[in-house]
Amino acid sequence: MNYWIVVVDDESVSRTRAMDILKEEDMRVTCLRSGRELLKFMVKNTPDLIILDIVMPEMDGFETYQALRHMEEHIGRSPTPVIFLSAMETNDAETRSLEQGASDFIRKPFHKDSLIKRIVNTLKNNETIKNLTAEATIDKLTGFLNKEAGTRKVAKLCEDKTGMLMVFDLDNFKLVNDIYGHGMGDKILRAFADIVRHSIRAQDIMARIGGDEFLAFFCNMNNENALDSLTRRLNRQFYKEASRLAGEGFDIPLGISVGAVLVPEHGRDFESLFSLADSALYRMKQNGKHGGKVYHQESVTGASREEDIKRELVRIIRIVEERHSRGGALSLNLEQFSFVYRFVRRFYMRYGGMAIRLLFILSEEETDGESEYSLKEASEKFSLCLQDVLRKSDMILRSRPNQFFLLLQELSEEDFPIVFQRIMDAWEATDAHVGIHLDYIVDPVVYEKGACDKNGAGFRSEKAWNV
Repeated sequence: MNYWIVVVDDESVSRTRAMDILKEEDMRVTCLRSGRELLKFMVKNTPDLIILDIVMPEMDGFETYQALRHMEEHIGRSPTPVIFLSAMETNDAETRSLEQGASDFIRKPFHKDSLIKRIVNTLKNNETIKNLTAEATIDKLTGFLNKEAGTRKVAKLCEDKTGMLMVFDLDNFKLVNDIYGHGMGDKILRAFADIVRHSIRAQDIMARIGGDEFLAFFCNMNNENALDSLTRRLNRQFYKEASRLAGEGFDIPLGISVGAVLVPEHGRDFESLFSLADSALYRMKQNGKHGGKVYHQESVTGASREEDIKRELVRIIRIVEERHSRGGALSLNLEQFSFVYRFVRRFYMRYGGMAIRLLFILSEEETDGESEYSLKEASEKFSLCLQDVLRKSDMILRSRPNQFFLLLQELSEEDFPIVFQRIMDAWEATDAHVGIHLDYIVDPVVYEKGACDKNGAGFRSEKAWNV
């Protein structure tokens, strides 16, 4: 067990016994005599666990614990697990220890088996918590913080630190997805993340806040020349790596644009600072791309007001058009689908037209052999097929993990079999369809201007459309 344990106790006998026990288990041990020694030690060291005696002179264990947590929060370090240690016989010390947030409590004199078991359990639980936290806060594709965790972290840095808040945007990235496909797009996003990761410092924060948009905070960076140098280097490396991945003939003008604002020169409110950085990014995009621009307060002229209004219009349109969503049909959750569905229905009832409601249900076939894909994996593949094959005006609701409800707008009786066959061809072109049964039912809805449903009864698609 290659754990690094710090034992903090003013009693030499207790320290020595703990050290002997832990070294027998091949653990690395550091012994300290006071809370002040621990705080000084923790500035430059990151052990796996701390065993902290409660009753000590000058600073007791509880005071030391609170000071340690404050220091870790200040320097942006994850909390180190702490097990409190005490010879007190009452339950008050144990209760207070756990209320403070300690991982466990051990009474003196401690036994070897109990001490080792509590240490191992604490470290395993801490590792589980770290993994769960990572799943909730890390963007799986890039390894950066996700939007929620990154925004929270950067907002905190804006309140406490001096530096530069930046918004990164990949120039012409949509063309990569359109021409080379989303698989290549994902490879290039991972390449971008690796390049940035090797070009920034450990204390700098990067977060993915959209498909090809990133948020960053670089501590103690207040030089516009430093931003220019960074963006030139990143653009050069990024295009070189993208060309290598895409192969010969790659001619998309791919690059990186960055908008930035200095903190605290322009305040400490994250929302206001982000808006200013986004303003600088917009101006960078309007003036050639592939570079960085720091926001500067400008005189409010008629021209600048008009430019700001245009920028705000572009920003809102970018949000409502789902600029970072996957191409093809809209895949919506129940709340989103219900809202849009009601709007579409009202539109048809007022102006007339035809829509088709289509339900697919996937299930496992009863066969002697096992399918290569589980029903869950096959359903994921089918979901991607629908998004890629259907039009951008079509809507998909995944009502259950293996059920897909589609609303196909402005689709005639003559055109539906073509669309349906396109779905089936795409599905059967994947390996996932083997061993999976696909049921479906079609429900066409015809509206006359100002009228309600004329035909809304569900019936089997092969009878209705001769599919």
